[in-house]
Amino acid sequence: MFRSTRPRRSALYMPASNQRALDKAKTLAADVLILDLEDAVAPDAKRDARAQAVAAVKDGGYGEREVVIRVNGLNTPWGYADLAAVAGAGADAILLPKTENVESVRQAETVLAANGAPEALSIWCMMETPRAMLNAESIAGASPRIACFVMGTSDLAKDLHARHTRERLPLVTSLGLCLLAARAYGLAILDGVHLDLEDAEGFALACEQGVEMGFDGKTLIHPKTIAAANRVFAPSAEEVAFSRRVIAAHAEAMAQGRGILVLDGKLIENLHVLNARRIVELADAIVALEAAQPAAAG
Repeated sequence: MFRSTRPRRSALYMPASNQRALDKAKTLAADVLILDLEDAVAPDAKRDARAQAVAAVKDGGYGEREVVIRVNGLNTPWGYADLAAVAGAGADAILLPKTENVESVRQAETVLAANGAPEALSIWCMMETPRAMLNAESIAGASPRIACFVMGTSDLAKDLHARHTRERLPLVTSLGLCLLAARAYGLAILDGVHLDLEDAEGFALACEQGVEMGFDGKTLIHPKTIAAANRVFAPSAEEVAFSRRVIAAHAEAMAQGRGILVLDGKLIENLHVLNARRIVELADAIVALEAAQPAAAG
């Protein structure tokens, strides 16, 4: 079950307190822009950041990029006002920090509805605590507005007392639990950030691992990592070409009354066709997105 093949290869956090960053985001090639009111903003700048984020979204200029606003939690002095302001801003989604249970989702949903949020406004959930991992399934099904899980691996590692290793073995169980819940409920899911900006090789490996596990893309903290994430999380030309052949060959086989076939020595049945269609749809969506934003760079 997949709700959307919208590309989410790269999701860049941008501090909403920095107007230059909000303007620069209009020229970046990230599939998703996360305007951050939470971790990236100091307490005394929260109100101004909120106003700037809302104004930036209303002013537009982000093309077909998906624009998400990460709000502060409802247990903070800024959370309610964030949700109330973002409800009518025109963003594609709001990102809830430290989502741990169904109640936190429904409280946010109630505030959004009370402030006139359109049905199209999605809720994305930061999955970044041990309790969130244990409640991943119930969170995924908490509301029809939920569209995406975003892994907060830095906070999660801290709470687990785990080490940041290149292979990320201490986090595999947590990542797997969220992947299972997301896919069971038809949600997108984005991998956590890579903290060492000088470790290009490690970043590439983390992206490859994310693709292998089944993530849709990676959250980023610097524009210089966008190109690598976009490249790794996009289907390769070879994958797309083979997928098109699978679809065509299966259609021909079905016309001849055969449900399975062998292509290049590989057994092909309906499950492979469904995956091939997903790959082709994603590749086509990436081409369309990139064509719609020729000013993108990075």
